[in-house]
Amino acid sequence: MNRSIISLAIGTFALGIAEFGMMGILSEVANGIGVNIVEGGHLISAYSLGVAVGSPLLIALRRMPLKKLMLILAATIFIGNLLAALSPEYHILLAARFISGLPHGAFFGAGAIVCSRLAKPGQGAVAVAVMVGGMTVANVVGVPMATFVCNVLSWRMAFGLVSLFGAMAYCGMRLWLPYLSPLPDAGIRGQFRFLRHAAPWLIYTGVFFGQASVYCWLSYIDPIMTNVAQFPLSSMTWIMMVAGAGMVVGNALAGKLSDRYGAALVTGCIAAGLIFVMPAVYFCSGMKIPSILLCFVATAGLFGVGGPLQYLIVRYAKGGEMLGGAGIQIAFNVSNAMSASLGGIAIHHGLGLASPALVGIPFAIIGATALFILSHRAAAEKA
Repeated sequence: MNRSIISLAIGTFALGIAEFGMMGILSEVANGIGVNIVEGGHLISAYSLGVAVGSPLLIALRRMPLKKLMLILAATIFIGNLLAALSPEYHILLAARFISGLPHGAFFGAGAIVCSRLAKPGQGAVAVAVMVGGMTVANVVGVPMATFVCNVLSWRMAFGLVSLFGAMAYCGMRLWLPYLSPLPDAGIRGQFRFLRHAAPWLIYTGVFFGQASVYCWLSYIDPIMTNVAQFPLSSMTWIMMVAGAGMVVGNALAGKLSDRYGAALVTGCIAAGLIFVMPAVYFCSGMKIPSILLCFVATAGLFGVGGPLQYLIVRYAKGGEMLGGAGIQIAFNVSNAMSASLGGIAIHHGLGLASPALVGIPFAIIGATALFILSHRAAAEKA
């Protein structure tokens, strides 16, 4: 395997821990920095807002050689998470989480172009899959690793771990990534031209609301599992492994089904299924075995909706493929910020720690509707 692409996968591995690892260590971070769970949830939102702000920077940096761009993004991963590890108080940690999120969407958007240029003819999709696979591995290995480090050592060491992988990605790309010229400049208008059509907006709506349906609950999986299901804090390591395994299976299964039946139809069906999964999560939140099984199913739905749409957007983003791919990350992370906040509001108003699962139900309905409309339009185009 091309070492340059492996170095990109290390970068997405670091981003995966930075994004999803916070859920498994939320209680420890909140206690360590002296805030409550709801305020701690803002640390998730701050990262997501960083993604939303950072992704459009691809437009400003579109004339930059791709290697230089990727090195800047990897350096930001390192600096942002190092600052988080060293943060002396809550507001600095909030700022650090925002900085950590800045390179996220841009890394995926620009990295997909880098992979396609480095891959052998006919192997571009495989190269992109390897890069994205870094985040998949992060959910199975990296996030539980961060949770374990947090429980055994300190929550600061968990952020330090992400910073370390960011530094490894930087060094790998510095050594192995060849010079890659900038993309042909179609101008600012040319980058946004694909947004004139309805299909990209339906995709973004599907991502935004489909993933919010699960993320309302997932943002608070730590206090829900430890305080409602009564698992010991040490169990969060393997619980996050279960969640990560669900993401891997959901992504892989949805990808295979999408090749056969169409990504819009498959993701629409998964989002529709979440309409029934999320109330089950709520009502079973106090029972250990059902809560674990539903954790696997819900996270499978999370990546089952998001994964295929990351590939589908390229088809509908001609002339702005890099921005279109980054747009998926914007939709995903703004959705995360909103859903974490709304889940926190439900808890704050006394509806119980498990109540965020119920907040996600209307979002699943909206997401499924948008994706079924997209599927219907795609079928009509073929007819």
